[in-house]
This record gives sequence, structure tokens and C-alpha cells, in this order.
Amino acid sequence: MTGKPVDPTDTVRPTPPTPLIPTPTTGVTTAQDAGTHQDQDQDQEPEQEPEQDPAPLVDRTFAMRFTSTPRGARLARRLTAVRLDTWGIPYGTGAHDEIVLIVAELTANAVVHGHDPGRDFHLRVHAPADGRTIRVEVSDARAERAPRSPAGDPETTGTGTEEASGGRGLLLVSRLAARWDWCPRPGAPGKTVWAEYAMAVR
Repeated sequence: MTGKPVDPTDTVRPTPPTPLIPTPTTGVTTAQDAGTHQDQDQDQEPEQEPEQDPAPLVDRTFAMRFTSTPRGARLARRLTAVRLDTWGIPYGTGAHDEIVLIVAELTANAVVHGHDPGRDFHLRVHAPADGRTIRVEVSDARAERAPRSPAGDPETTGTGTEEASGGRGLLLVSRLAARWDWCPRPGAPGKTVWAEYAMAVR
């Protein structure tokens, strides 16, 4: 059987496969893309940080017993100064210096006029949450040697022995503090002399 001769030019040759060239998808930014990103950045509003709630106000108290000695009184004054600074009443301010002076006078009076061998005095400094006052309380074991109450209450008016022998200290306290007084020591023999210092309104 004969057929038509095949023309070599009519032979269909297979096309070689096109090599796959990986196209980078990251790390390359064209001028058009940069313009698009810039426009998007301009349209977006800056993110705002969420508002933080202010720190809650809390009562703060420093309370400690000290030996009824001049050294104990000095230590009470120094520790009070440190604690006031941590409470936001810094060294060198009028409030800090005057409160420390009140503590110094009341603790000195407790050592001199409330000393009872073997008994300590107790210091308590309280700052209410409202920040309006600082209350200082100094308790000792000698109720019979009480100052004369500025309120003149017959139930709390003492003999004035403490005031007469060391009156300069209480006179200074009365000038620095908004008010002061004394009362029988709750739950123990003795007395508590207290003073309230009025903080300046911020």
C-alpha cells in the first residue's frame, strides 16, 4: 500500500514547557503600591489609647510601737517622714515638715510625761482616702499625767501637768494642727493624745 510522501515541514513538533518563574509576593513594593499604601495611611485615623481609670483612693495607716526613750521618739519621727514621702507628701514641703514636727512633739511628750518603765508608746498616723487631713495619735501608759483639753470637756480635761512642764510642745502642736485633744486609751491603761493636720486643697 502506498501513500502520499510526508513533507518534513508538515511535522508538528511539541512545544517545550514554559519554565515557571516564581513571582515574589513579599518584600517588593512598586511605586503604585506605595502610593496606595500612603493613601490608606492618610485615610485611617490614629488609634487612641484607652483611657485608664484613676487609681482608687484608699485609707493609709502607719502604726508602730516604740520604746519610751528619746531614741524611740527619734526613730518614730524618721519613719513617719519616710512614710509620708511614700504617700505623696514629699520631703521639703510645708505639709511634710509640719506633720513630722507634730509627731516629734507628741512622741517627745509621751517619753517625758508618759514614761512607764517597761512600757512602750504607740504611734499611729492615718491618712483618710479623701486626702483632707492627716491624723496623728500617740498613746502612752500614764493617764494621770494628761494635758489640759483644749475643748474644756470635764470628762477629758486633765490636770495640766504635761502642759505645764512641757507646754511649748503642745503650744506648737495647737498652732500647726487644725485641732487636737486627748482621750483615755481604748482597751489599755493610759491616754492617747491626737492631732489632725489639715492638708491644703489641690
